[in-house]
Amino acid sequence: MQRIRKGDDVVVIAGKDKGRRGTVLRVLSNGKLLVQNINMVKKHQRGNPQAGEQGGIIEREAPIQASNVMLYNPATGKGDRVGYRVLEDDRKVRFFKSNNEVVDA
Repeated sequence: MQRIRKGDDVVVIAGKDKGRRGTVLRVLSNGKLLVQNINMVKKHQRGNPQAGEQGGIIEREAPIQASNVMLYNPATGKGDRVGYRVLEDDRKVRFFKSNNEVVDA
């Protein structure tokens, strides 16, 4: 089980986008994440007339290291550390360390 999953709201804690919030679009296998509108880079793309793609400079998200983001806690309004807990019905869930609130309902 991973601390940060697809669809989670995260806060960037290091790098050029420090302090910004975004939603995780994809979790990559090498410990990196794609976060919506975070770590935007310009890519020079060649056109492909057969596929109907136009060339030019496009902006897209680049992967960011998972250690540079924290899960956003709506109760406190800040990034928070995440722990694991096994409930009475043998489900393993994530919880916020600051207020012991369960992330996965």
